[in-house]
Amino acid sequence: MSVGILGTKLGMTQVFDEEGKAIPVTVIQAGPCVVTQIKTPKTDGYSAIQLGYGEVKDKTRQLNTKTPKTVNKYLTNPEQGHLRKAGAPLLRHLREYRLEDTANYELGQEIGVDIFESGQIIDVTSNSIGRGFAGNQKRNNFGRGPMSHGSKNHRQPGSIGAGTTPGRVYPGKRMAGRLGGKQVTTRKLTVVRLDKERNLILVKGSVPGKPGALVNIRPTKIVGK
Repeated sequence: MSVGILGTKLGMTQVFDEEGKAIPVTVIQAGPCVVTQIKTPKTDGYSAIQLGYGEVKDKTRQLNTKTPKTVNKYLTNPEQGHLRKAGAPLLRHLREYRLEDTANYELGQEIGVDIFESGQIIDVTSNSIGRGFAGNQKRNNFGRGPMSHGSKNHRQPGSIGAGTTPGRVYPGKRMAGRLGGKQVTTRKLTVVRLDKERNLILVKGSVPGKPGALVNIRPTKIVGK
């Protein structure tokens, strides 16, 4: 296992390679992330580090005429204590990465895009764009029925099972329902370019989520290892 990084999807554009070919890329604001916890086999039973991303600020709220109170709508008090113990700022998102050895990391250490390199193969995980309730054609890419000659089965699902036997709809039957809004991982994407000064990663192709979505970037998983 290897460490990854959290970031924000900014959008898509295109860049040109040395031969002048246009390459569609997704621009990701990756990090900087802060190490907020280090786990070892002695204390936790396995080796891992926890990274935090997305600094948030406290807000002072006037609860009554005499008592102003500092609150944070993103973090609970235990979460704030956990981050302060690590010497990290208040960070909204936390993710854990399992490692074979955590000796090279310390609490409060910043991790940026320099952990990757151009041409590296990565996996990107994010929540897909939510489409709301969708019909069976749009959701499952089904075909439609005849649109004329007296047919009444234009976009209907058709049969969803037999009658007396089994007398029920099998679990997992593809039907209309909520489309999108689920965690999706796009694998084996190529890092086209890095901007270490601004912590930007340009990834070939598209990644899940809309602009502004939280993304999790890590080296691609090699099957069997």
